[in-house]
Amino acid sequence: MDIIFNCPNCDQELAVDQSGAGSQIECPSCGEHITIPSSGKVTTGSLPPVPTPPPVTVSPIAASAAAKVPLHLKVPVRDTPGESLISKPTPPLEIVQKGAGKKLRIHTIRRAACIESGHDKFDEKVSAFLQEVTETNLVGIHTISYEMFDVGVQKIMTDYGVLIVFRG
Repeated sequence: MDIIFNCPNCDQELAVDQSGAGSQIECPSCGEHITIPSSGKVTTGSLPPVPTPPPVTVSPIAASAAAKVPLHLKVPVRDTPGESLISKPTPPLEIVQKGAGKKLRIHTIRRAACIESGHDKFDEKVSAFLQEVTETNLVGIHTISYEMFDVGVQKIMTDYGVLIVFRG
């Protein structure tokens, strides 16, 4: 038969054979020296069996308060598109004439992409693109430098290019 008791220091439940009553042991949980009491819950075998809960017949979701409220929802059907709830204000005419109605766009030209048959065509490609965009739509031109892995020489190479911001 076993004596079941709790450690007075950490309240850990312990089970010891009845022949050890009155002796001192070290608690396996907290390490304190405790004396095994002579009285306590005396059981046969080891620890008592844990009772199993009864099986649940109704799912918790079906028993919830939300499941008991009937919802009667209808989807609206329209012949024409619905009106927009959020609309942008139209810009004044002066701003539209200056090109504010166009979206800002970005175009990047890398020098490495402009080398054709061993000839560097970077300047010609940048000039051609700037003529296409026109000066009125141009917002800014920014130089960039970047690193890339060159497969031919098996090295990381540093290169340059331009980033062009424009309306269009």
